[in-house]
Amino acid sequence: MTISKYLAPLALALGLAACQAQNDESEDSQSGPAAEEPTPTGQPEGGDDPAPVSILRPDIAPPELPEVPLEPLEVTIGFPEASMELDEQAVSKLEGVLESEQLATGATIVLRSHTDSEGSDKGNMRASEKRGGLVRDWLVERGIEPGRIRVIAFGEQNPVAPNALPDGSPNSRGRALNRRVEIAVVPVPEETVPETPSEASAEAEG
Repeated sequence: MTISKYLAPLALALGLAACQAQNDESEDSQSGPAAEEPTPTGQPEGGDDPAPVSILRPDIAPPELPEVPLEPLEVTIGFPEASMELDEQAVSKLEGVLESEQLATGATIVLRSHTDSEGSDKGNMRASEKRGGLVRDWLVERGIEPGRIRVIAFGEQNPVAPNALPDGSPNSRGRALNRRVEIAVVPVPEETVPETPSEASAEAEG
């Protein structure tokens, strides 16, 4: 009786000690070194952004853009009062016409000649014809084919400004604007311009 009295508490103490030991081993295994996180793939080292990738194929040329058609060229040549000569400003404008891309297409050159209202209708018509012819001759002397130039004389019919003030006195500024030759060059598509006069004749006959 006396021995069993002491053995029971001893057995209980040993059992509790064995359970405590198992619990400690379990905690040690769980508190081991943390697993290293996997390094994300697909990104270059150093944190730099990836270089952009072109979606264009190097073996395919980009499409050609259509050519923009030339706009018509319009230039106005002025004349001093009662003058039949080209001044420096007029010559400078004509030189610009010669160097223009529109003229290089072989387009027709239309010269619309005007005068102010000073003088008679017939006299103004003759003056506009002479001024238009003066511009035409200047162009022909510099290599333009005469057949490309068309002169239209209007005399005093189409003023761009009043020839007289409201009180009836002459309007000097308005009359100066009306003494003019308007140059118009309408570009012709390159494929419609014949290379030689013989080709033009053949197309007309056909």
